[in-house]
Amino acid sequence: MSGLEVVVALALLIGLVGIIVPVLPGVVLVFAAILVWASELGTRTGWIVFAVAALFLLVGAIAKYTLPGRRLKGAGIPSSTQWTGVAFGVVGFFVVPVIGLFLGFVLGMYVAERRRVGPSAAGPSTRAALAAVGLSVVIELMSALLAVAVWVVGVGVT
Repeated sequence: MSGLEVVVALALLIGLVGIIVPVLPGVVLVFAAILVWASELGTRTGWIVFAVAALFLLVGAIAKYTLPGRRLKGAGIPSSTQWTGVAFGVVGFFVVPVIGLFLGFVLGMYVAERRRVGPSAAGPSTRAALAAVGLSVVIELMSALLAVAVWVVGVGVT
């Protein structure tokens, strides 16, 4: 394993950790690390590996935002509540380091649902919001793991 591959592997590991503990932009690190590897390698195989990895990351990014939203809609949670959650999530991102985005989203969902349906019925909506957050993290992690697996195979082939 070359020095470049060791550095790329470390960047990929940090990217995967960044998905679970959102301190760093995990998917961006995974994407950038594989891009650097492919460009330094400069072979057709390297670029094919990058293209397949990028495709997994793109599909994951699309699914990360569409599937949880559909689940929330299916649970009867209106878009206005979801947007309130997003707004609280953005504020939370800046107020509470690391986990503020998720805490803000769930808190915003609870506040909006409490106002809409009352305190007793806001609980199920909040649980649905927690499940949606969990689903989005799992989708993002799976797409990044697939991209990393493609890179590992590419390293083995080259």
